[in-house]
Amino acid sequence: MDNDTAKVLFHEGATFVLLDMPEGSEFGIDYNSWTTGPKFKGVKMIPPGIHFVYYSAKSCSLGGMRTGFFYNFKQKEVLVKRWDKYNEDISEGPVSPEDRERVASNMKELDQYLGPYPYDSYKKWVSLTNHITDDLLSRLQPECGTITSVTQFESPFSNSQMRREAAEKKLSEEGHSEEEKTNAQKGLPKLTKVAGTEMRFTKIPKQRYPKDATPQDITRHSMDSSYMLETLLKSVYSKNNNEILGEIQFAFVCFLIGQVYDAFDQWKRLVHLLCSSEAALNSHSELFMNLISMLHFQVHEIPEDFFVDIVSANNFLTSTLQEFFSNLDEGNGDSKLRQRGRKFREHLTKKFKWDFMTEPDDFAPVIVDT
Repeated sequence: MDNDTAKVLFHEGATFVLLDMPEGSEFGIDYNSWTTGPKFKGVKMIPPGIHFVYYSAKSCSLGGMRTGFFYNFKQKEVLVKRWDKYNEDISEGPVSPEDRERVASNMKELDQYLGPYPYDSYKKWVSLTNHITDDLLSRLQPECGTITSVTQFESPFSNSQMRREAAEKKLSEEGHSEEEKTNAQKGLPKLTKVAGTEMRFTKIPKQRYPKDATPQDITRHSMDSSYMLETLLKSVYSKNNNEILGEIQFAFVCFLIGQVYDAFDQWKRLVHLLCSSEAALNSHSELFMNLISMLHFQVHEIPEDFFVDIVSANNFLTSTLQEFFSNLDEGNGDSKLRQRGRKFREHLTKKFKWDFMTEPDDFAPVIVDT
């Protein structure tokens, strides 16, 4: 970073102070992570705005579980947290007034223990999160406030004998499979997710067509997801349609950096919903222009080996984008949107050698032997 930028961030940037973080742990912010040393106490010169802070204790009993949270840092803000050694996590409660006062009065001395925010990757981070808002974060993040890479489960019983007896009694009163009965006899009840730890992604409407739809309408809506998209935009994103892109970005970051696989599923669902909405191209040009820009940055941030193993599985992204480009080729959307779509397709073909012109197998004619 140049000297002028460094001076501005030094005086105007935010600071995240983390006390008592164990040496050898993983700590990261946005697109960068490090292994903490003996003097690590946080990060300084953080550009104001939304960031993703994540960590994993070296001695974590769950084998490197990554935990993180989104936070909107304000200008010159100093956020102070303390590590909880017993729970191997950042303490949920606020630090004591004494600790906050001690940090505030010793910022100059503390400066040498704070790593500078990696500004070189800041533009990349902004391109991946520019549609995420505070309101969106408060709605999507788990109620507990943290995002974990490993799903947290709990048993409804605290004592093994109580667990076994209660499960056996329930099974004797209701009809269950032999496997369930065996598990109950072994003291293995059905586990449930810990309340408040689940991601709160938007549920995509299952109704593809209006209730009074004619057979012709049902056929049309089955091929075009615009009705589902419009339903979602009106019911969830009526104040700002671009927030659906914010949820896609949120899911992408949680998947790529937070290592949450459920987020990958939501990312796929929302990307496919938008790309398969043909009629909506004519009424939401700005939304789809922003979709193209967003996908442009996302596809460049997925590691190539990861792309092959995960994203290209079942040809998801190429087939989804092929449907999107085909809808544009049919004359949907304004001329500016169609032009940007063509440039995006040419770019992907050149960089990744993806073929969007060959007809997918799903639409190829079927030869029937007689």
